[in-house]
Amino acid sequence: MSAAGVPVPVQILDHAQGLPLPKYETALAAGCDLLAALPEGETVTLAPGERTLVPCGIALALPAGYEAQVRPRSGLALRHGVTVLNAPGTIDADYRGEVGAILINHGQSDFIIERGLRIAQLVLAQVSQAEWQETANLDETERGAGGFGSTGT
Repeated sequence: MSAAGVPVPVQILDHAQGLPLPKYETALAAGCDLLAALPEGETVTLAPGERTLVPCGIALALPAGYEAQVRPRSGLALRHGVTVLNAPGTIDADYRGEVGAILINHGQSDFIIERGLRIAQLVLAQVSQAEWQETANLDETERGAGGFGSTGT
């Protein structure tokens, strides 16, 4: 079974010329890889505990009712301790600026970011906006106001 994709106009910015568009690595992948759009020959060294914004060199025109989520790549997290700091980062449908990934190094060694490195993944998701309805009381549930571990470990 194959599903039709959602058309998303994408602009490749000048500093990303020559880099491929984000792509899904397998037929059923939820996320497509985002690449570091650093200048040719330049690297960024991310020391343990440091964070930085890495440009991805693309801008999107998401359709209404969708967001794009910038998420970590599991291999970078497992092997190097590098992850997306504000995971998932949200790209709203009305944002037209460059997509970037805020990376943080939780590892014990420097992490070198080079042009074209797959640094994060992008997941397209449908969203709804709430229509807030103020009320004096909420309906009762078994859980009630219990939170932060109230259902056990």
